[in-house]
Amino acid sequence: MPVILLETFLSAPVQDCFDAARNLDLHQGSMKHTHEKVVAGKKSGLAETGDTITWEAVHFGIRQQLTVEIGKMNPSYFFEDFMVKGAFAEMHHAHFFDVMPDGTRMRDVFRFRAPLGILGRIAEGLFLTRYMRNLLLTRNQFLKQIVEG
Repeated sequence: MPVILLETFLSAPVQDCFDAARNLDLHQGSMKHTHEKVVAGKKSGLAETGDTITWEAVHFGIRQQLTVEIGKMNPSYFFEDFMVKGAFAEMHHAHFFDVMPDGTRMRDVFRFRAPLGILGRIAEGLFLTRYMRNLLLTRNQFLKQIVEG
């Protein structure tokens, strides 16, 4: 199962970073290039524990839906979301926020598994892990611009 680890430093208070990362409207803004939008569940504002959100976006030329649930949350420092329904065989995204002397370190731990057995493993190695990493980097750069703006 691929694991993507990212660290992004944000020159902003931890609460601002935490709230930006779980802001559904900002998430949609960060994924305009995939035409991502909320189509069911909580539709705007800040995601909270127990919320379900169904996202629709275009990836690899195919319109897809992904339903996630917000799991554990420790306000200002941690929250997780995981796939309930979607194209992955499995998906879990942990978001960590660490107070630093001049801002906040945001850490992502993104684990996923493609469907289709060995074909999925090949896709993970050839292109899917890189694609998912780039999506997360794009999102993080967008959030950085917002909270530092």
